[in-house]
Amino acid sequence: MIERSDVRGDRPAWAPPILRGDRLEAGLRTLELDVRRRLDGLLQGNHLGLVPGPGSEPGEARPYQPGDDVRRMDWAVTARTTTPHVRETVADRELETWVVADLSPSLDFGTAVCEKRDLVVCAVAAVAHLTGGGGNRIGALLSNGAETVRVPPRGGLGHARDLVRRVATLPRAEEGTRGDLATLVDKLRRPPRRRGLVVVVSDFLGPVTWERPLRALSARHELLAVEVLDPRDVDLPEVGSVVLADPETGRQREVHVSALLRKEFAAAAGAHRAEVARVIRQAGAGHLVLRTDSDWIADVVRFVVGRKRGWSGAAS
Repeated sequence: MIERSDVRGDRPAWAPPILRGDRLEAGLRTLELDVRRRLDGLLQGNHLGLVPGPGSEPGEARPYQPGDDVRRMDWAVTARTTTPHVRETVADRELETWVVADLSPSLDFGTAVCEKRDLVVCAVAAVAHLTGGGGNRIGALLSNGAETVRVPPRGGLGHARDLVRRVATLPRAEEGTRGDLATLVDKLRRPPRRRGLVVVVSDFLGPVTWERPLRALSARHELLAVEVLDPRDVDLPEVGSVVLADPETGRQREVHVSALLRKEFAAAAGAHRAEVARVIRQAGAGHLVLRTDSDWIADVVRFVVGRKRGWSGAAS
């Protein structure tokens, strides 16, 4: 684990802001500015109308057909074309978003420019600020493994800022505390909530016990899984003897990092990452990967642009 103060001198411009101690408030303001400056407009308008009925937003004009409501006649188009036309309406857009943020001890780790926990805050900030407005609401389930905090869905900039602050200030659980992502995701299903967007942010380490609740959510909601990784999650450095620790069990083991061990570790990590990707794909969710050694905003931009190319109004 690294302290953010250790890398301030050569900190890259794309690194997340410092989000702890007396730098928290300034860091949150910087994070919001980064999101709005570099991401604003990318994630908006990509959800279907959730209000039943024809809606009130003006849509396309089309030729009149017997049985159409004459109150929807578009007289301007009718006059130009000399053919009766009616104006379609589009369902009002209103989105309810729920964020499931895993902040268990395995996220309190980082060997690059930040901890994985910081990227969880960044992901929540992006979703909170970019799905707001127009009557949209956002709520959250936050868990550090020892406690779960439920933030009721509300709208407005003040609520979005408060939500991001609550994620950033959620206390760290003691070492040896095990997170339970499956239970956390399942809590979002009961009681059933209105159709909307569900964003699950985690490193998805450990057994894939969350497959069933995630697939159950996909029957009602649009899903986005944000996987947060550190280079040491997928590759061991060539450092000789080292003590490896599991923060969620407290177990430690001293090993010699040989070429064979590095190869076996990389193969096992790659197999687990492939299994996580397969389960997320089969659940019908989008899959965004953020790394502590990469520009997280650029990764979000690439993901959103790729999704928009094939966007059909639902998760691809």
